[in-house]
Amino acid sequence: MDDKLVFEAKISKKRLLAIPKAAAERLGLEEGSRVKIIVEDERLVIEPVRDAIWYALHGPKIGFISFNELERESFYEQEKLKNTT
Repeated sequence: MDDKLVFEAKISKKRLLAIPKAAAERLGLEEGSRVKIIVEDERLVIEPVRDAIWYALHGPKIGFISFNELERESFYEQEKLKNTT
């Protein structure tokens, strides 16, 4: 299966680039999404930046954590932050 999409876009006067709707939908990009821009020789590569919340909601499931474990970890991290101030 060829999952490659190819688009041509125009850069605006302020060097803005609109991501075509089909590309944004394929990658799950919405207003406020972050992207990484990489310059490789004469190529410009734009990749989505995925954070922990995105991976929790959409990423592969490799383990299970219970609510109690999550709460315990959250409490532990908050205590660490509180003790550093």
